[in-house]
Amino acid sequence: MKIAFFDTKPYDKPSFERYGRERGITFKFYETKLTEDTAALAKGCDGVCVFVNDTVNAPVIDRLLEEGVRLIALRCAGYNNVDLRYTKDKLPVFRVPAYSPYAVAEHAIAMLLTSIRRIHKAYIRTRDFNFSLNNFTGFDLHGKTVGVIGTGKIGCCFIDICKGFGMKVLAYDKYPKELPEVTYTDLDALLSQSDIISLHCPLTRETDHLIDDNAIRKMKAKAMIINTSRGALIDAEALLKAIKERRIGGACLDVYEEESEFFFEDFSGHIVADDTLARLISMPNVIVTSHQAFLTEEALDNIADTTVSNIADHLQKGTRENEVTLF
Repeated sequence: MKIAFFDTKPYDKPSFERYGRERGITFKFYETKLTEDTAALAKGCDGVCVFVNDTVNAPVIDRLLEEGVRLIALRCAGYNNVDLRYTKDKLPVFRVPAYSPYAVAEHAIAMLLTSIRRIHKAYIRTRDFNFSLNNFTGFDLHGKTVGVIGTGKIGCCFIDICKGFGMKVLAYDKYPKELPEVTYTDLDALLSQSDIISLHCPLTRETDHLIDDNAIRKMKAKAMIINTSRGALIDAEALLKAIKERRIGGACLDVYEEESEFFFEDFSGHIVADDTLARLISMPNVIVTSHQAFLTEEALDNIADTTVSNIADHLQKGTRENEVTLF
């Protein structure tokens, strides 16, 4: 079995090569992203393996079919970059539903703590032997109310950590669970009552720009927003406007709605043309990481193991576990 692997990074190869050898799969690694122009690279391959910023729309799907591709394997949980309506009855799409919910939840907390305790600024200051504490006053998490939007595996891990800090937890989800010490409420109540709001839901038509100007206006003046899910859950321009107008306390963003042109690449020697992203990064109460939350050794191993199993089991046995389907 041969698989075209797009948007390859150095940390992808070791685990995928190892699990591939065990299951009889050869990966052709390409640094380029999957687009209509690069889909021809999959010629002669049984499938393609793609990540969050690869394009899997109708023209790409048609081109993959022309090249003889028989499946699409996502090495991530989200699938908003795939036109599932068009793939139906054409190409099966598989994903990794849970690689390490702990990795993402822990990163969300790490960003929050870094922001509210000014750890990133203290690190820079003390390296210059400046030991002043001016402008470093933070606040306790203990006793604060956190609003968690989406209570899947990652959301539940995040909730457990927050409870460990002694926080009151509000939650919003279309499909509530029985979770101890968690109060489910409607979205408006969560927005208005939470000191910290963390997003852990998929990107769908319903959740696109879930946090927009109207939602932000319902939040507390010092509320913090965390997003480790999908960038387009937040209207970035509305967020920037609210931060400039001091209507919220700050934001911790591991994702950005226009990230595909920038994230995972080195632009340190270039001028970034995205004014909204550049201005967000320049704000003292905004922390941006480059879709890094998933990046742990455990998560990378689980991603490779599950993705390779999805590919091998389907091509060899016709198994459809972890297939993404439209309801």
